[in-house]
Amino acid sequence: MLTYPVHHIGIAVADIDASIARYQRDFSFVFDIRETVSSQSVEVAFLKAPNTLIELISPLSSTSPLAKFLSTRGEGMHHICYSVSDIVAELARLAALGHNLIDSQPRPGAHNSQIAFIHPKSMGGVLVELCQLP
Repeated sequence: MLTYPVHHIGIAVADIDASIARYQRDFSFVFDIRETVSSQSVEVAFLKAPNTLIELISPLSSTSPLAKFLSTRGEGMHHICYSVSDIVAELARLAALGHNLIDSQPRPGAHNSQIAFIHPKSMGGVLVELCQLP
């Protein structure tokens, strides 16, 4: 039986510095890492919550897909990410089940991971990210 532990919950934010401070102040989440993910034109910051990671995501430019998300939907939950051990096999399995994949092949993500997204139309309106850590 396959299991998919939650790796992180992604939250789209306009001001990453203010958001980091708010999550640390209001929830005592511990700052983990901050990095640029060029393949997605975003800056991310991970905070450790008691049972998962919170990923704050901010666009690096007005042409970033995340900038479009923020302009149409505003700040808020962006995606849920599940950890997988073989992302290529999972993408093939999900495609065979008829899921609409945003990424048919993995791409570089934060923490030197490989990531891929499943379209919200296939997942009841939720953008799902798969993540394979090195």
